[in-house]
Amino acid sequence: MIGFARRLVFLVLLLAPVAGRPSWATIRYKVSFEHPEKHLFTVEIQVPPVPLGTKVALPAWNALYQVRDFAYRVRDLRLAVIDSPDNSGGAVRLISVDKQTWTIGRSDGGAAGGVKAAYAIHYEIEWNDPGPFNSQLNSEHAFVNLAEILMYLPERRNEDTQVTFEHVPAGWHLAAELQEGKAENTFSAESYDKLVDAPVEAGTFSNFGFDEAGAHFRVVIDAKEWEKPQFESDLHRIVKYELSMMGGAPFHQYTFFFHLGPFMEVGGGGMEHSNCTAIAASSEPGAMGIAAHEFFHVWNVKRIRPQALEPVDYTKEQYTRALWFAEGVTSTYGSFALVRSGVWNTRQLYGDLGEQIQRLDSSPARLWQSVEESSLDAWLEKYDSYYSPERSISYYNKGQILGVLLDIKIRDDTDNKKSLDDVMRAMNEEFAKRGRFYNESGDVRATIEEVAGKPFEDFFRRYVGGVDALPYDDFLARAGLRLNRGSKTSADLGFSMTRGPGSSLLVSEVTPGSNAEAAGLRQGDMIVQVNGENTSQAQYRWMRSRAPGDTLPLRIRRDSQEQDVSVKLGSREESQFSIEEIANPTEKQRRIREGMLRGSTN
Repeated sequence: MIGFARRLVFLVLLLAPVAGRPSWATIRYKVSFEHPEKHLFTVEIQVPPVPLGTKVALPAWNALYQVRDFAYRVRDLRLAVIDSPDNSGGAVRLISVDKQTWTIGRSDGGAAGGVKAAYAIHYEIEWNDPGPFNSQLNSEHAFVNLAEILMYLPERRNEDTQVTFEHVPAGWHLAAELQEGKAENTFSAESYDKLVDAPVEAGTFSNFGFDEAGAHFRVVIDAKEWEKPQFESDLHRIVKYELSMMGGAPFHQYTFFFHLGPFMEVGGGGMEHSNCTAIAASSEPGAMGIAAHEFFHVWNVKRIRPQALEPVDYTKEQYTRALWFAEGVTSTYGSFALVRSGVWNTRQLYGDLGEQIQRLDSSPARLWQSVEESSLDAWLEKYDSYYSPERSISYYNKGQILGVLLDIKIRDDTDNKKSLDDVMRAMNEEFAKRGRFYNESGDVRATIEEVAGKPFEDFFRRYVGGVDALPYDDFLARAGLRLNRGSKTSADLGFSMTRGPGSSLLVSEVTPGSNAEAAGLRQGDMIVQVNGENTSQAQYRWMRSRAPGDTLPLRIRRDSQEQDVSVKLGSREESQFSIEEIANPTEKQRRIREGMLRGSTN
């Protein structure tokens, strides 16, 4: 067990402030959990002396590449004067500039600038959305992505910050990968950006810790039941492998936040931060798969980072063509880490790769949308219809496949003396450790060419920037592998779902001409019961396990009225792919295959 402070507060020893930083006063935040049943965070910001005209803003996006306009959740926004040298504070108020920005101005329209005054900004903001990309406050716990609830001063983002949590329910503990302040439930950071890159968990969670490669790892788990010995062993093995591959930890301490159990397959996921990650999963094996991906983000994305994402602009989209590498190749290493650490066997790795190939093959959009274009279009992902396979491919999906093909090609070109692992380590040295950011796919390609000693222009032109069919047979054969093709008949629901309020499901799309449309199901319907039982993880799995011709009894809510809908499931033919090892590989094929599976070269 790890040692805990009075409120079980987690802290990380931050590096000393950079020399030459402005000696500004600290911006102090107070966040109250006083009304968890209302899901309202009450926030107070103590702003040090600033002139009239100073802007205050709330980020429009965070965690996801989606402009979600958090300001629509704000209510009762007020400004109070703490200290005004000319005693004129009574005429000052917050004046709206746009949907997410306000300016400190005079009610009588007086000029900006002049005498500085200190202010307190008060507001409430409502959040009760589960998952690592959101914030939530209810009677069971609080999870806070701070950029989603804390306003900032755009011109003073580099100023020291401090946040104190008040009215913490009895029995709750706090966990945050931030420096602990002197007061109870208080944390500090050297800038707003550092502060909001560390989520906060509050509640009656479980925990454990372990050490590896000179760093300490803290694990916070919000779950009713979980198998600690296996969970701890698998997580430790994943962490150990990735640290070994990348040459050690770029931090002294790291925290995993896990939310397990109440998340259905339509939800969940993981969100990376510099020194921590938040993960929601419906099962422990699923959590390990996400953890292997998210922990590799310690390097790829958080430190090996595209220039286009720096500095963070909280007000609008930031476009990059490199998410196929930042996210997709991270998925490659998620699967590599699982098999190389022994959490997966080779059959699971091959099965996962076959599923990725099947997913890409079933997306007609692969014929016209490149993986770089998919990266640029990430900001459209908040629209359910964008996920239609006729509209888009996933940079996670194709990027993961490209990572495997690149690893095989580099090994083949160098007689297995080099691999994609060497590329990741080279980018870590060239960019992350030097505080530099890479320039899109161009710098990725340049690093690969430097490592492999061969040109990769054709590969990038055809498969990264272009839409040529991926040469699976050729590349997999170089690693002594064979891709088998087949087909299967599966049930067609005729509609797509997303998570709704509570445990409900929302119908996000109904396929035109489907049985679901004929049964009267509409986009926006809330599914509250399946087969006579309330929606749950088990009911979602039950739906997915039905066969063509089965009847799906649903109770839906539409316009505050409930009604029963019965959907007869259709059928569809799906391509099916499986990967197997060639029985008698050449000596080079065997070395490449074993090198990929074990993370070794010769």
